[in-house]
Amino acid sequence: MTFRIERRSGVAAYQQIVWQTKQALRLGQLAPGDKLPSAAEVVAATAINPNTVLKAYRELENEGLVEARQGVGTFVRRSLAQPGAAAGSPLHESLHAWMAAARGADLGREDVAALLSAALDTYFPAGADPRVPGAETYDAHPHG
Repeated sequence: MTFRIERRSGVAAYQQIVWQTKQALRLGQLAPGDKLPSAAEVVAATAINPNTVLKAYRELENEGLVEARQGVGTFVRRSLAQPGAAAGSPLHESLHAWMAAARGADLGREDVAALLSAALDTYFPAGADPRVPGAETYDAHPHG
């Protein structure tokens, strides 16, 4: 796994590492047993402070996603992957087809991000996770 740190994003570097790791876990790019890059490897690739990497890894460990093994490294404990998000799944393939259509329609990255954000707000309002008991409910088909 390679981390990309966007210094002008306004998001702390450790949070970017946490987010990118969770994304890789959700997409099945990291699986239980996989080893994360060492702090030294991340520092060499990104020129950030080693304590920043360690802070990110501690946060991931506190969430039960990874475990540090003294003298060996940090390893993935559990996945966040859902079957529908896996490469090759129908949803994954249809999203890629949609992206290709958006690019073909000359939409820019910000246009696509705005469309995705609006759709997320419509179908997945903040705090309304249907997988969490007691979460707010939402109408999966608000326009029809």
